[in-house]
Amino acid sequence: MPAMSSDLIGILGGTFDPIHNGHLRPALEVLEALGLTEVRFIPSRRPPHREQPAATVAQRLAMLELAIADQPGFRIDDRELRRDGPSYMVDTLRSLRTQLGEDCSLCLILGTDAFDGLQSWHRWQEIPELVHLVVLHRPGAGLPLSQVLGDLVGQRKLHHPQDLRVRPAGGILFQPVTQLDISATAIRAQLAAGNSPRYLLPETVWAYIRDQGLYRSPFSSTA
Repeated sequence: MPAMSSDLIGILGGTFDPIHNGHLRPALEVLEALGLTEVRFIPSRRPPHREQPAATVAQRLAMLELAIADQPGFRIDDRELRRDGPSYMVDTLRSLRTQLGEDCSLCLILGTDAFDGLQSWHRWQEIPELVHLVVLHRPGAGLPLSQVLGDLVGQRKLHHPQDLRVRPAGGILFQPVTQLDISATAIRAQLAAGNSPRYLLPETVWAYIRDQGLYRSPFSSTA
């Protein structure tokens, strides 16, 4: 039987503009359910698939630091913020492999929408060779897949979390979590309209947004 990896590191990328409970709660559930050593939050500098962030790099990093400050097992990895050019995940994963070695088990944490769009990612075929894919979904929810992704799942699907430790990469695990219907886009829209996003994101992050005057239109007066 192959040796089991002692470390199992989760990777959660995003713009985090702003970080909110829809990021944090599933990440915590995955950390605990899979017995991850840590979850690394990797904020994107220049996301290639979406509009550029409204907050600055420093502001997004500050909000992320506030959000995870009291949670053991959560940490920030700022390598994409320090890299010029588009923030391609495949480059980030290769950088992590170089740093952590070929034997460390890595898990890229994806929502179902991101997984469904995997074929649009830069050099996406290389990604399953670098990491396991952990696809988060609501309990009992199905996932319509393209032919290509269906074949990929058929070849690589894992049935037990412990299988993630048998080899460092290459598997796909579907993990049920509590998925909160919260989006950063909706939070920014609420703020621009002068409404409060309280209870959608950590109170420390909400305080920072107010202090910095982030995401507000010139006519909003959120208190």
